[in-house]
Amino acid sequence: MARNAPDPSTTSSSTEVVEAELLAVARNWAEAIVANDADRIAAFVTQDWVLVSDAGISPGQEFLDLVASGALTHSAMGVVGPTRVRVLGATAVLTARVTNTAHYRGQQFEADEWTTDVFVRRNGRWACELTHYTAARPHS
Repeated sequence: MARNAPDPSTTSSSTEVVEAELLAVARNWAEAIVANDADRIAAFVTQDWVLVSDAGISPGQEFLDLVASGALTHSAMGVVGPTRVRVLGATAVLTARVTNTAHYRGQQFEADEWTTDVFVRRNGRWACELTHYTAARPHS
């Protein structure tokens, strides 16, 4: 083995540890969303967090403001199937199919979406920089 080459067993193990850490962050973030706690949700995202959907790019602060005002609440959120995690140094990408029940200004919405979250590691913690979601097609 070359002198500077990483030990494959160590690299694999450390990757698994980081992936497990990211999955825990994602679970805790989902719990914060269902708790409808804007401050707790904000702890999982960067100041520049944006959401991307078929409507375009929205500042994450708009989402946080809606939650803080009570205009947007979530009563359920779950992952359908496995989450794909890719770690690229201080950046990570998580992709999963997510279902949720939201209430916007009193009206209930059920969502089944593919989401991709881009996380960055800053000051020893992972925070989401970008969330992209699109409606999932029904299984045929």
